[in-house]
Amino acid sequence: MQRRKMMAGLVMGAAALMLGACTTTPQTPVDKAAKRTEINNSYDTALNKLYASAPSSRELVSRARGVLVFPNVLAAGLGVGGEYGDGALKVGNRTEGYYRTISGSFGLQIGAQSKAVILLFMTQDSLDKFVASKGWTAGVDASVAVAKIGANGDIDTNTIRQPVIGFVVTNAGLMANLTVEGTKITRLDL
Repeated sequence: MQRRKMMAGLVMGAAALMLGACTTTPQTPVDKAAKRTEINNSYDTALNKLYASAPSSRELVSRARGVLVFPNVLAAGLGVGGEYGDGALKVGNRTEGYYRTISGSFGLQIGAQSKAVILLFMTQDSLDKFVASKGWTAGVDASVAVAKIGANGDIDTNTIRQPVIGFVVTNAGLMANLTVEGTKITRLDL
């Protein structure tokens, strides 16, 4: 147990060091406005990539109580890895807030990639708990069912019954067999 805690601390420390430069510089009002615009412009692009990869996802998105999109999550690693990205939560067509995701990992990994992470809050309760949290961790504060797509392109029926559904999309399309557990999400002051 002690070794596990130590490894988790090392992973998070390495991720914090890798991503620290992105979070320590104070932003001016102009910087904040530019960041909001950047996120908003990429939001729909990420959803369109999802729809192209899994057409049945469009109906799920329309039913969701809230849609959180991190359009550009950067992942990098050399043994120890980290992921970082900013996104927006929309309820209906209105932006309700801006958020940051950070996670770390340990294992055989090398390189970097960019992906979009999309979380659908399918119930009002799951959305309310997310919005009320001071810091939300996937797998701790709520289970996130990463969508499984069948051979016919439809989303697995067990997935669509979950309160929080996640999608990971790269330039190559929808990624399967991934987890978002341990991903920490916090609200940004934008």
